Amino acid sequence: MESGIVTMNHECKATSTITIKGILSLLMESVGENKDDSKRVISLGMGDPTLTTCFPNTKFAEQAVADALHSAKFHGYAPTPGLPQARTAIAKYLSDDLPYELSSDDVFITCGCTQAIDVSVALLARPGANILLPRPGFPIYELCAAFRQVEVRHYDLLPGKGWEVDLDAIEALADQNTVALAIINPGNPCGNVYTYHHLEKIAKTAKRLGTIVIADEVYGHLAFGDNPFVPMGVFGSIVPVITLGSLSKRWIVPGWRLGWFVTNDPSGTFRKPKVVERIKKYFDLLGGPATFIQAAVPRIITQTDEVFFRKTIDNLRHTSDICCQELEDIPCISFPSKPQGSMAMMAELKLSHLDDISDDIDFCFKLAKEESVIILPGTAVGLKDWIRITFAADPSSLRDAMKRMKFFYQRHARKQ
Repeated sequence: MESGIVTMNHECKATSTITIKGILSLLMESVGENKDDSKRVISLGMGDPTLTTCFPNTKFAEQAVADALHSAKFHGYAPTPGLPQARTAIAKYLSDDLPYELSSDDVFITCGCTQAIDVSVALLARPGANILLPRPGFPIYELCAAFRQVEVRHYDLLPGKGWEVDLDAIEALADQNTVALAIINPGNPCGNVYTYHHLEKIAKTAKRLGTIVIADEVYGHLAFGDNPFVPMGVFGSIVPVITLGSLSKRWIVPGWRLGWFVTNDPSGTFRKPKVVERIKKYFDLLGGPATFIQAAVPRIITQTDEVFFRKTIDNLRHTSDICCQELEDIPCISFPSKPQGSMAMMAELKLSHLDDISDDIDFCFKLAKEESVIILPGTAVGLKDWIRITFAADPSSLRDAMKRMKFFYQRHARKQ
C-alpha cells in the first residue's frame, strides 16, 4: 500500500509540471471568449516556424523523403539506434565543427529532440540523482526528470550578461549526486548565443564538479548576431558532452520528428562496455522516426543548398529586429538584450506601468482574450513576470501583434 502511495505522489508531481503546449492550449481557449471576431488569432507562443509562410522548408528535403519512400526499400523496421547511413551522415555533419571525428557509433537517432531529452535524463537516472537545469529554460526537462524521479536543481541565467550561465550558482548547487549540467545553446527561451570562452568556462566547471554536460543544440547554427554558433562538443576533451539536436529548426521540418542523441567523448568515457550496452538496451525500448525519413537524412544533410540556410538566418534577423523595434514603443515591456539566435526572446513585464494586471499569466490571458494575441507567460519557462515571444513569424503578423499589444497596454496603463 505504501509503495502505491509513493507512486501516486510521484505521478502527481509529474502531471503537475508545466508544459508549454498545455498553457498555449488554455490561452487558445481564452481567445474563444473574445467577442471581436474580426481579429484573427496571431500566435507568437509556439516555436514552430512552419506556421508561417516566411519560413518555408527546402523542397529538396521533401524530394529526398519522397524518393526514399517510393524506392520501396524502407518500409521495414530500422535498427533501434537508427539506420547506419543516417548515423554516419549525422556524425560527419557534426564533426565538421569539431576538432576530432565522431563515428556512427556515437550517434543514436531519436523521435525529435524531445525524445533525445528524455533519453538523456533516463540514462542518467539513479536513486538520489540530481540534474542542473537553466532558469529560464525548456520545461520538458523538468517533466522528464519528474517521471524519472531525478531531482531538479535550477541555476539562473543572467539577463544582464547576455543570459550567460551563473557559474558561481552551479558550484554551489552541485554535489556528488549531480549527474549532469544541461545547457541550451542557441538559447530557448532567451535567444542568446554563448561565446567560445563562456562555453569553455562551462566545460571546465563541469569537469571540476565531476559531472557531464548535456548540450541542447536543437537551434544549432541558427545564430544571426555577433556571436557565432560554437557546439559544446568542441570541449569534449575537457568534459564528456551529450549533444542533442534535430532537423526540426534548421531545416524547418519539426513534424518529421528526426532528432539525435550524440556522445562527444574523445577520452572514451561513453565507450566503456557497460555504458555502451546500457545505451543500446535503452534504445531497444524506443521506436525511432519513420525508416524512410531516416533514409533521406544523408541527402538532406549533405546536399541542402547554403542559400536556404542563409535565407532562414536573414529572415530571423529581420523578424527579431522588427520585434525589438516594436517592443521599444510599449512602456510596460523591456528586454535586456536583442536576440542573437534561435527563434524566441524573453522580455520583462513592468507591472508598475499596468493598473489591473497581477502577473505574467494574467497579462497573457487578458491579452489573448482582448486582442487574440498568444504569447507565453514567463512562468511557463521558469521566470515569473516575464514573457517569451516567438519571432519566427510573418513580418506583417508580427507588426500587427505588436500593435495590438500596444493598444492593450494603453487600455490597461496605470493612471498617473
